[in-house]
Amino acid sequence: MVGGPSPAAPSLCCVDSALLPHPAEAALLAVALAIVVLLVTGSVVLLRRSADVQRRVAALEQHRPAGDADLAALRADLGQALRHVAVVRYDASGDMGGRLSFSAAVIDDFGDGLVLSSIHARGESRTYAKGVVGGTSDATLSPEEQQALAAARTGKETP
Repeated sequence: MVGGPSPAAPSLCCVDSALLPHPAEAALLAVALAIVVLLVTGSVVLLRRSADVQRRVAALEQHRPAGDADLAALRADLGQALRHVAVVRYDASGDMGGRLSFSAAVIDDFGDGLVLSSIHARGESRTYAKGVVGGTSDATLSPEEQQALAAARTGKETP
């Protein structure tokens, strides 16, 4: 032999089978280990999602469109909007039909605004505008203008 004696082959030793767990015990240990791994993994996923939700909620709270003071200011502004409207159509002269004349009231929550009237006659048409403050006008209102103003204030059509 060239190079000398070969090293001794490792000896295989036998493991005493009394030291090994029973196959049913091994399966039970594997299931328990799998359950522990699933619980740990699930906990990590839940913690990550919880942290993500908390970050998103914080971002939404910082970017909310209006707070209580903002809402109060918006309500005050809305009260001054000319948003109550009523129109009364009528025949200004008895010789024409079709109710071509009208009076329209446009007011805010406080009764401030204006009444527009257009009176249509056979040969002409006239338009009038009258200011309204607190539900009344300095100028004399016609019955149709009063009817339009009352309807705008109450939101109900009056005959």
